[in-house]
Amino acid sequence: MAVDLSVSWLGVNMENPLYNASGVMCRSREELDAVAASAAGALITKSCTLLPREGNPEPRYAKAPHGSINSMGLPNAGYQYYLDYAKAYDHQGGKPLFVSVSGMSLEDNLEMLAAFRDADLPCLVELNLSCPNLPGKPQIGYDFEASSHVLSEVVKVYHKPFGVKLPPYFDPVHFAEMASVLNSFPSLKYVTCINSVGNGLVIDLDSESVVIKPKGGLGGIGGDYVLPTALANVREFYRLLDDKHVIGCGGVKSGREAFMHILAGATAVQVGTCLYEEGAACFARIRDELAALMQQKGYATLADFRGKLKTM
Repeated sequence: MAVDLSVSWLGVNMENPLYNASGVMCRSREELDAVAASAAGALITKSCTLLPREGNPEPRYAKAPHGSINSMGLPNAGYQYYLDYAKAYDHQGGKPLFVSVSGMSLEDNLEMLAAFRDADLPCLVELNLSCPNLPGKPQIGYDFEASSHVLSEVVKVYHKPFGVKLPPYFDPVHFAEMASVLNSFPSLKYVTCINSVGNGLVIDLDSESVVIKPKGGLGGIGGDYVLPTALANVREFYRLLDDKHVIGCGGVKSGREAFMHILAGATAVQVGTCLYEEGAACFARIRDELAALMQQKGYATLADFRGKLKTM
């Protein structure tokens, strides 16, 4: 049986549902080009700030027994670098390009979004409401009133469809509250669930030490650790959002986890820790494993099982 992995949504066509999580293989043109040349179905830039940032001191990423911990601090080349990349990108012959924006203030976000608006490029913008690794900066996504205010100001400036990247939520009340905020904005067309689980701690038993330098060792947790939380967020926002897509992110290292995200309702799936550890070759492997699993289960398209998770 032939399997079709393609995804068409918000005017973009992806050969398969996989692409990089913002923050991994996306800081430089060379990294973005490597993702574009891989088996990924799309690519997204590093979350950009108004001005270039070096980020937090090294070491700021470490592999952990069941995933990873990082406190990167938004190292990026500044929004103009990614705007220039988007202007030069082959939007007709290349894969869909997403641009992640994560200003240090609302004013910064509005300035960057206005620049992308004026450039009138066919890339989709993702506003990051969820960076957990900036000392002294709270995650906007955990303040529902502040999130509503930010989005109210954003839609005054940016009139094209856009998405947001969300932190993980853990309580049904919070799922419902954030969904209510997001449903108030018709031009907000997708959400990415989830960013890393913030402020975890990994300890090396041999050295009796933390494994990253920033914030006394606290950092965002990714990989196997976060898969159940990511799936819960995908499923709940898939249920609660009106006419919006959900992008799954968290714990994807094989076709099995990609299948789970789609079963929970994800339109597409991002890969983070696995991409960092394995490199861009992981996309072909995960794609092929997903196709084989679909064949085994008798599914010809992603729509055949998307959002059809059974409950007891």
